[in-house]
Amino acid sequence: MILKLSNRFFKRGVKYLLFLILLISAKVDAQIYDPVNWSTSVEKISETEFELVINAQIEPGWHLYSQQVPENGPIPTSFSYEPDAGYELVGNTLEEEGRTINDPVFNMVITFFENQAEFRQRIKLTNKSLKSIQGEVAFMVCDDERCLPPTYVDLEFNLSKSVPLTLNTGNEITKEQESQVSKPKKSSETAIADTRKQKKKGLWTIFIIAFFSGFAALLTPCVFPMIPMTVSFFTKQSKTRAKGIKNALIYGVSIVVIYLFLGGIVTWIFGASALNALSTNIWFNLIFFIILVIFAISFLGAFEIMLPNSWANKVDKQADNGGIIGIFFMGLALAIVSFSCTGPIVGTLLVEAASKGGIAPFVGMFGFSLALALPFALFAAFPGWLNSLPKSGGWLNTVKVVLGFLELALAFKFLSNADLVLQLHWLEREIFLAIWITIFGAMAFYLFGKIKLPHDSPLDHISVGRLSLGLLVMAFTIYMIPGLWGAPLQLISGFPPAMNYSESPYGVGYTKLGSGATGVTEKDFPDGAHLGPHDILAFTDYEKGLAYAKQVNKPVMIDFTGHACVNCRKMEERVWSDPAILQILKNDIVLISLYVDDKRKLPEDENIISEISGKKLKYIGQKWSEFQTLRYKANAQPFYVLMDLEERNLLDPVGYTPDIEEYLNWLKKGVKKFQEK
Repeated sequence: MILKLSNRFFKRGVKYLLFLILLISAKVDAQIYDPVNWSTSVEKISETEFELVINAQIEPGWHLYSQQVPENGPIPTSFSYEPDAGYELVGNTLEEEGRTINDPVFNMVITFFENQAEFRQRIKLTNKSLKSIQGEVAFMVCDDERCLPPTYVDLEFNLSKSVPLTLNTGNEITKEQESQVSKPKKSSETAIADTRKQKKKGLWTIFIIAFFSGFAALLTPCVFPMIPMTVSFFTKQSKTRAKGIKNALIYGVSIVVIYLFLGGIVTWIFGASALNALSTNIWFNLIFFIILVIFAISFLGAFEIMLPNSWANKVDKQADNGGIIGIFFMGLALAIVSFSCTGPIVGTLLVEAASKGGIAPFVGMFGFSLALALPFALFAAFPGWLNSLPKSGGWLNTVKVVLGFLELALAFKFLSNADLVLQLHWLEREIFLAIWITIFGAMAFYLFGKIKLPHDSPLDHISVGRLSLGLLVMAFTIYMIPGLWGAPLQLISGFPPAMNYSESPYGVGYTKLGSGATGVTEKDFPDGAHLGPHDILAFTDYEKGLAYAKQVNKPVMIDFTGHACVNCRKMEERVWSDPAILQILKNDIVLISLYVDDKRKLPEDENIISEISGKKLKYIGQKWSEFQTLRYKANAQPFYVLMDLEERNLLDPVGYTPDIEEYLNWLKKGVKKFQEK
């Protein structure tokens, strides 16, 4: 009897455990995100004037867009207030500075907020007995992997609980204000909190680039010959091996400290937020374009950029004093003497790193100085290794010239930024690529010995290393040429202007419709269809798309997307463009793209009441957003669903999937499952 009961409880326990696992996995795969928490307070200016304060607390990793967003960009944050209710608005709703970037996906300057944001609206009462004011905020948020559809939140401002206007210049709300804060009513379903930590990928990228930049600087004629000279100095000064190793380590640490100090100075003078703003400033990009061109010409051998000799002499005198201070000044002497080679690299690296904000300048300088300091410390600790170093010669100048070509190519990226901001269309995609093809082509010919520059040594033959690098550069140059005819060039995605910022977005001699592209015209399309990304036949209406799928007997892929969804564009540009994936999307499925931020109004005969908020839906995008939330318990985009003709899922839906192989396997598995039915 006991054994039977035990067996029964065991089986029941297993069932409950399996149910719990399924429940947890369902919540992991299909979350409803709600990363912004809104609160309100009121500050009293006079008996009739008040400031309505709206505060947004934003979860780490997400960002909220500004009220001012260029046309065809993401959905801006907007505020509306109950009209004719005993008050009048004074001016517009004000917002903080936020963070401004030149977005590579939308090709425009966009401002957004991270962590928190404060908005203020001044009002003047026309009815002194008014106790509260009603409003609404419409907004959308994105993170590194997804964008959420536009959300609408009710706001309530309690005038009877207002506090005197404070002179705070920051984002902080005083304790008295905090106690008076009114929590707004949410017009969307309560979300499962997503507490993912912010990704450190950007900092690691900066560190790796900086490290290799330091290694490149090490191989220049200003730095490389100093390795044996400096190491010999430390070897002679150190009476024992242990002391020699100690001095070498102090020297290496001194080099790192000096460059970290440089990164700190830049951050302290400009500030991360200022450099973020500068990175999209027209004049900054133009000035830095000129500076990089000057640096490049210097690297190519036209002239030398050097700090005053008096600086190096004074530092040398301090180094003669010996001890830790003397060793530190030896490191400073290295930085000054090698400036003509390291200056352009450090300058470029600092601006690029500082424009990322936060500790990025320190990370960049640490990576650069570590690569520079390691050889000096290691060769000082093990002097015998010096014999394995290659002899100084013309190859050092070759490294410097190659860096000059790279500086010149990078300069045009800054010029392109200015052109994109002004929308002048002077440096469109084809012109940018033509310049890069010319620069890298010239670099290849230089490496092959067909171009001679001022400081080059006589060249009787080409080394294997130089030939290999020349072939690599030439291959890269040839790779870019099809970009003039519309090739996506994913290898350099983000550097040239986007495809739509060009004379011929579909390549020279091609248009979206006609024989140059697909050979079809609009009259050949099924009802409700159009050509989507990569000329894939797509529907934006669910019912019409499903009807066509039944007609041709193909599975349906629902693409929950958004006009302002950054990662949706990344998926379309970098994943959907893969030939194997594109073949499936064009031939084996019916694509239905539902834009959750479609601001077109619903037809008057569609009277849809939201099952989530109880409000009447106004826009087409709200309809698709509600559809996604209710059916799939998810509200993030991109979100892809493969289903059969009975609207049953063939596989679990997926979100942002940048791995081409993973996304391709998902598509293949779904199509195969449909065909086996």
